[in-house]
Amino acid sequence: MKIFLAELETRGFIRQITERERLEEKLGSGPVSAYIGFDPTADSLHAGSLLPIMALVHLQKHGHRPILLLGGGTARVGDPSGHTEMRQMLEGKQIKSNTRRIRQQVSRFLDFSDEKAMMVNNSQWYGSLKYINFLRDIGCHFSVNRMLSAEAYKIRMERGLSFLEFNYQVLQAYDFLVLYRKHGCVLQMGGDDQWGNILAGIDLIRRVESAEAFGLTFPLLTTANQQKMGKTAQGAVWLDPRRTSPYDFYQYFRNVDDRDLERFLAFFTFLPMTEIQMTRGFSEAELNQAKTILAFEITKFVHGEKEAESAWKAAAQLFGAKGIDPRILPTSSINRNPLAAEQDNLPTSNLSLERLKSGLPAWELIFEVGLAPSKSEARRLIQQGGVYLNEERIGEGQAMLSEKSIKGREILIRVGKKKYHKIKIK
Repeated sequence: MKIFLAELETRGFIRQITERERLEEKLGSGPVSAYIGFDPTADSLHAGSLLPIMALVHLQKHGHRPILLLGGGTARVGDPSGHTEMRQMLEGKQIKSNTRRIRQQVSRFLDFSDEKAMMVNNSQWYGSLKYINFLRDIGCHFSVNRMLSAEAYKIRMERGLSFLEFNYQVLQAYDFLVLYRKHGCVLQMGGDDQWGNILAGIDLIRRVESAEAFGLTFPLLTTANQQKMGKTAQGAVWLDPRRTSPYDFYQYFRNVDDRDLERFLAFFTFLPMTEIQMTRGFSEAELNQAKTILAFEITKFVHGEKEAESAWKAAAQLFGAKGIDPRILPTSSINRNPLAAEQDNLPTSNLSLERLKSGLPAWELIFEVGLAPSKSEARRLIQQGGVYLNEERIGEGQAMLSEKSIKGREILIRVGKKKYHKIKIK
């Protein structure tokens, strides 16, 4: 379970982290509950929200419990972090409507059955909170001097920081305390602009409960052109298809800068890093195919495979897009899509069924189709585990091909990471 941190680090998710060794011990000793908060300041999350969502998905995949906190209460105040001016104040009715929409939106990303994940709204405890009691019991643990030293407040002090916004750090810290008390939550994650707020929550839990808690922040997402990720000339790229169509969503990621490709594949797909890192040596044509895979995978995650396929087909018709070579990021789900098969451009040879019936050594076929310079080299590749049959590694004991090797009237052979050959059975 503790490999969750290693996964995040390998994919570039971690910007800052508190007491890493102690947190690793905690993660390794059993399931941990961790939360990320989203204030419903709009009726949809946007593409920039995908990084924290993906972090929660990774958390759950590694056996821990994600808590998604909707800030129905804190949205009434507004977080000054990362903002140069005070946010527009929203009416309670609008906040409730936004919360309802976002709740529906995020429910597709995590498994909420049997409390494997939780979604809570902090309006549950702020609605009945008594101000004087809160000041006495919680406010006494905060130092104004320490709060003013936070980077978010320093920036806003130059333009004016309202007393309302000044309270936000106290409220977010209280959220962490409530989640610790009610649900045993010991880890808060968020963007790097939340670092000061997260530390405040950790300190509050230590002071009030004499317990340890942890924090982790993600890098603030910008593109290679130093633009905020998910922003376009037309505005934000939303997750709600009513605000940003699946096609426009697909096109945004299809057209990312070459310099952003590897990073975005690591952030927004579940493809193995060994494949993603291979893109560093790609040609321009290969990079374009990898961008198509990025767009397809992330559109599938957000909108479903049907919408991803529709966007892919529409782009192919408009721009004459070529097919996807399955050697490009081979474990992508795009390679199992019928559209990929229609546009296949792999080297292909024919083989009679009769040769398979009597048994055919794999090394012999590998040599015949040019995947190895000799039969002895083909055997060595098999012995070293470098040969895959229909994307499954074969060993010496499986090196005799037969009718059972056929999959859909074909046999797909891969040698190493990028050398493919398709065998059509006649």
